[in-house]
Amino acid sequence: MTANPIPPLHLYSVPSESPRADQASPPKRERPRTAWTADQLMATEFPEPKWAVPGILAEGVSLLAGPPKVGKSWLSLGLALSVAAGGQAFDSVSVLGGPVLYLALEDTPRRLQSRMGKLLGGQPAPAGLTLVTECPPFPQGGDAAIAQWLDRNPDARMVVIDVFAKMRGQAPQGISAYDADYHAVGYAKRLADHYGIAVVLVHHVRKAGSEDFLTEVSGTNGIAGAADATLVLKRARGQADGILHVTGRDVDEAEYALQFQSASGAWHLLDGPASDHLVGDTRAVILRHVRANPGARPKDIAEALPHLDADTVRRTCSRMATDGQLTKDAGGSYYPDTATRTEATPEVSQLSDCPVTPSDQPERSGQLRSGLSGLSGPTDTEGTCE
Repeated sequence: MTANPIPPLHLYSVPSESPRADQASPPKRERPRTAWTADQLMATEFPEPKWAVPGILAEGVSLLAGPPKVGKSWLSLGLALSVAAGGQAFDSVSVLGGPVLYLALEDTPRRLQSRMGKLLGGQPAPAGLTLVTECPPFPQGGDAAIAQWLDRNPDARMVVIDVFAKMRGQAPQGISAYDADYHAVGYAKRLADHYGIAVVLVHHVRKAGSEDFLTEVSGTNGIAGAADATLVLKRARGQADGILHVTGRDVDEAEYALQFQSASGAWHLLDGPASDHLVGDTRAVILRHVRANPGARPKDIAEALPHLDADTVRRTCSRMATDGQLTKDAGGSYYPDTATRTEATPEVSQLSDCPVTPSDQPERSGQLRSGLSGLSGPTDTEGTCE
């Protein structure tokens, strides 16, 4: 018996229901207004930004960059499943469900099926997620193809392009490298602004590291400059498997410690500030205690943490003060270094002054509360980060 071959997925080949005679066509979107007088602008009430993932991914273009094999594709596919189904992204952040378009331009249908099977862990796949493995570059009609899908899905919340290099196409002749990069991101920017959705461009970073994560994005500054937000996923040296650095126009600059679960292929958000997960176990325990008890002395810490001896606590506190992880006053008491990013943050969405359930995401009865990405599935050979 001959097996039927699986036809290649293509954005133009995604089936759509034929409109019925009594079915109204989607409302035509008005061109956004671009000019006001100063008094008109101040008198205008604008809606709050729509969030695909509150506090992390807002409407607009977001770059998701990282080195090869760090886990960008696992992260972006997990987010696409969570947003398409509604539930919790990173097992921690509540999201409202809505249609999602995922352009997996470096994957095959078999690989996508395998990854989704692990991420879903036996849960049904959301019908609202459209997966595509072929699409023409932006200049050759890719933007129009995505726009057609968005017209057919007026409630869409997110588009993921994995990877951006496959969609940018040839740069116009006679322009600088900066202008070429800015121009390439502009295609996605126009789609995001016109349809009011989040567009995620999966991208790479340079081989050479930098203290400023924005300068690690591959290409010129035109790429990050044209985007509304930049997210850089990096491997951590401490307990966390990765640190997600986030900054943007509608997103406050923040760092999130993440842990990769190879059995399920899911990225989980770890509790507490990212700095807690960038130090060794002993330092992390002491740091948490001092943050909860500012002004503690080594003797007090040792009494509160009986599994650590007093000499170890004293030496570790002194080294942490030298490294800037704690501050020490003249009396020998220790305090958290509140001048840095070690300050406690109760909920991830509050980092961007965004409520847990933003204004465009009201609570719905029957909304899936369990995080799809948090469910473990069977282990296979694709458990490594890519």
